[in-house]
Amino acid sequence: MGATATITSQSVIEKFQQYVIPNYRRYPVCIVRGEGTSVWDAEGKRYLDLFPGWGCNILGHCPGPVVQAIQAQVEQLIHVPNTWYTEAQGLFAEALCTRSFGKAFFANSGAEANEAAIKLVRLHSGPQRYKIITFENGFHGRTYGGLSATAQPKYHEGVGPLLPGFRYAPYNDLQAVLALVDDETAAILLEPVQGEGGVNIPSLDFLRGLRALCDERGLLLVFDEVQTCMGRTGEWFGYQSFGIQPDVITLAKGLAAGVACGAMICRDELAPSLRPGMHASTFGGNPLAMAAGLATIQMIEEERLLENCRGMSERFRQHLTALQAELPIIRELRIRGLMIGVELSVPAAPAVARCMERGVLINATHDTVVRLLPPLNITPEEVDEGCSVIAEVLRDLAKTA
Repeated sequence: MGATATITSQSVIEKFQQYVIPNYRRYPVCIVRGEGTSVWDAEGKRYLDLFPGWGCNILGHCPGPVVQAIQAQVEQLIHVPNTWYTEAQGLFAEALCTRSFGKAFFANSGAEANEAAIKLVRLHSGPQRYKIITFENGFHGRTYGGLSATAQPKYHEGVGPLLPGFRYAPYNDLQAVLALVDDETAAILLEPVQGEGGVNIPSLDFLRGLRALCDERGLLLVFDEVQTCMGRTGEWFGYQSFGIQPDVITLAKGLAAGVACGAMICRDELAPSLRPGMHASTFGGNPLAMAAGLATIQMIEEERLLENCRGMSERFRQHLTALQAELPIIRELRIRGLMIGVELSVPAAPAVARCMERGVLINATHDTVVRLLPPLNITPEEVDEGCSVIAEVLRDLAKTA
């Protein structure tokens, strides 16, 4: 199945070179169409996408029920400000909160959702308790609050001073957290599985320890679920796969199957702290995103995609475990649902480039980690296809390692 576009990748690249700020490292390919787990470039080449939309396209590209919901909504309302009520926002909030807890605030991205959480924490805790503990190799967005919460110095270069009040601890180190807590501490913020940091999975004892510490010291436990929400870990939300109840969660990426959407959910008793006038989002909760989000939940439920996520996770694990036994360059596998990290002893970027040449799209993060975020509705055949190409590429890399 080829592309119908008459453009070329090069012609589009030339427009970008002339008119677009070059703040992204882009591959020299123009994507023109997507369907399911596949995308096609302007020259008609098909790629199996194992990292669709950086994890945003949790149902693959252009899932039919979501497309139909957006089309129907466009004909009724495109945008209504939050000075009015809309059915779509109420329905999506109900669908999210009945599968989690509390009340929801809507934004447009994960960074915005985290900004809302930071404000909520400080408004609720009062001016004397403003410090928030976050974790090394975590990632919470590019806005100033999210950036200040992100304990990775490479992202801070040249843009300081950052927002004060953040303290950084090693991930999965409870004693280090205990040493940072004082009378000015308001909250602990972390990803239940670190995504951009390399698919780092904490111990259950660590998470239980954080919950106990928060209860003991009157702190709020905030889970950044931007990457782990909407079934990514095999449960609706990442916290559910660990059995740990946070006070606040932030959501985005797959929340509306590729449509820009973010949310913060907090316990009922915290919600009044975000009082009128203290926070807002012009486009947050817009009817298009809400319709897409509701359709996403319905599709996950109707097609039993939480179960499929768990089954396909195990299929990936079997393929990659066998490959690890064969190739010493694979140091470690880290898999939680369809969040997959393959730690190599060599740089991962060449693997990304060679897989792309062979028609499979993957990601590299933190220099040596191959990262996959396949859609929840990936099929066994597509898992096998992707793992076959990854195996070929890693075998080639092993020969020159």
